[in-house]
Amino acid sequence: QVQLVESGGGLVQAGKSLRLSCEVSGRTSGSYPMGWFRQARGKEREFVAYTNRIGGWTYYADSVSGRFTISRDNTKNLLFLQMNSLKPEDTATYYCARAARSLGTAQAIADMKEYDLWGEGTQVTVSS
Repeated sequence: QVQLVESGGGLVQAGKSLRLSCEVSGRTSGSYPMGWFRQARGKEREFVAYTNRIGGWTYYADSVSGRFTISRDNTKNLLFLQMNSLKPEDTATYYCARAARSLGTAQAIADMKEYDLWGEGTQVTVSS
């Protein structure tokens, strides 16, 4: 059974950086497109970043573009989210997710229904 496990969250001051990791464990058949989402308390879950199967193409939400970088190491079944210049509004639980198919439009990439496997999340808190 394939599982996604996030790590790397924590408490950090505004302006600092954090790197989240997502380990894909279990029996997998090839690599899948992957994404990061986040959910702040009292708000809906929202898209953050997406990468294709080999990491050669990425897409970001406007709110994080230029500050966050998604990457992957398929040899180690790892997905990363490097978060720089963090802001208090980045405070949320961050989830990695596996896309069921390659996604080619902004609408599809941001649609949670396109992702068939989710991790439990890791909390990121940014203090001002």
